[in-house]
Amino acid sequence: MKKLVSCLFGLGVIASAAFAGTEYSGKEMKQVAPPPCPEWYADNEFNVSLWGTYVFTGNNWQNDRYIEADHAWGGGIDLKYFFHRYFGVGIEGWAVDARQARNNIFIDFSDGIFENSVTHENNAIGAVLGTLTLRYPFHCSRFSPYIFGGGGAIFGGGQRRIDQRFIEPGEGFDVIQTVGHTDSETKALGQVGGGLEIRLTPHIGWVSDFSWNFVDGPKNNFGMARTGVNFAF
Repeated sequence: MKKLVSCLFGLGVIASAAFAGTEYSGKEMKQVAPPPCPEWYADNEFNVSLWGTYVFTGNNWQNDRYIEADHAWGGGIDLKYFFHRYFGVGIEGWAVDARQARNNIFIDFSDGIFENSVTHENNAIGAVLGTLTLRYPFHCSRFSPYIFGGGGAIFGGGQRRIDQRFIEPGEGFDVIQTVGHTDSETKALGQVGGGLEIRLTPHIGWVSDFSWNFVDGPKNNFGMARTGVNFAF
C-alpha cells in the first residue's frame, strides 16, 4: 500500500512540472526601435540660391579680350529643381561690376611720337545659363558635395579699340590715334565647377563653390568663386 501511494505521489510531481510552463513576472524589457535619423535633403525639392561672387580673368587685363579687367565683384541667383535626390536642373543668372581698362594710342610718324595711355570705365557684365547639377547628400548629414555644368550667354564686355589714321601728304602729317571703342558683344559661355552645401536647417543651407568659365573666342576665360544662402522648398 505504501509503495502504491509513493508511486502516485511521484507521478503527481512529474505532471505538475510538465504542465507548469514558463512563468513571467511582467517586468521584462520591451525592445523599442530607435527613431530614424534626420534627413536634411529631400528626394524632390526646389532650391533658390542667392550669392555673392568674385570673378578673375585667366589673363592679365592687357591680354583679356572680354572682361578686360583683372577681377570684378558682383552677385547672382540660382534656381534649381532636384529630383531622385541627386539630380538637379536649373537656371543661373549673375552680374559683376567690372572696372575695365581702356588702352589708347597716339602715333605721329612724321615727328616720331608714340604715346600710350590707359583710362578706366566701369561696366556691368552679366550672364544667363542653364545648368545641370549632380549632388551627393551624405545620409543623416548636413553636408552635400556637388558638381555642375552649364551653358548660356555672357554680355557687357568685349569692347574693342577703334584706331583711325589721319594723313596730310602736303603737310607731312601722318598720325594714328584711338578715337573710341566698339559696343559690347554677346558671346556663348560654358561653365564647369564644384562645391559644397551645408544645411543649417532642412530648408536653409550655405553654399560655396568654384567654377571655370569658357567664353567663345581666344583669351576670354575666367574663374568664378561664389558663396551664399540656399533656400529649399
